[in-house]
Amino acid sequence: MKLGRLIARLIVGGLFFGHGTQKLFGWFGGPGQEGTEAMMDKLDMHPPHEQALLASWAETAGGAMLALGFLTPLSAAALTGSMITAIRKVHFPNGLWAMNQGYEYNLALIAVLAALLDGGPGKPSIDSVLGIECTGPAWTVASLAAGAFGSTVAIEVGGRIADEAKSESSAVPAGA
Repeated sequence: MKLGRLIARLIVGGLFFGHGTQKLFGWFGGPGQEGTEAMMDKLDMHPPHEQALLASWAETAGGAMLALGFLTPLSAAALTGSMITAIRKVHFPNGLWAMNQGYEYNLALIAVLAALLDGGPGKPSIDSVLGIECTGPAWTVASLAAGAFGSTVAIEVGGRIADEAKSESSAVPAGA
């Protein structure tokens, strides 16, 4: 057993699970689904209901899967996508450092996910029990790329939906 991998999976996966349930259920003092939808709307992540569900479930399920070491590349891709979206929509304009609400912490989490992918979830893990050996640099790059792609789709599709809605509302004549 590689104790460090187990500790990283349990802590990082558990924190993601907790963060996701804050968004999804309002647990641990979180905003719940309604507050998360409002945040998504403010961030121009459209449609806000679907974006809120996607982010909430990515973090909740991804965090649980990471903690259990289950389908590690999939969980890491979902969590990486969530972190890249947070960087792009919230933290990037504030610079690197967390003390200024920057993206330092998000990058650290992505690095932990990459390390767990490269070395594998270790034992004990569900992946190990099932004989799933999706480790190494190729899996790491593929999972990180999938997360980046998912983030881009969420942001770009959401932006197009918002733009179309604005165009349609401005095309309606006054008093119609």
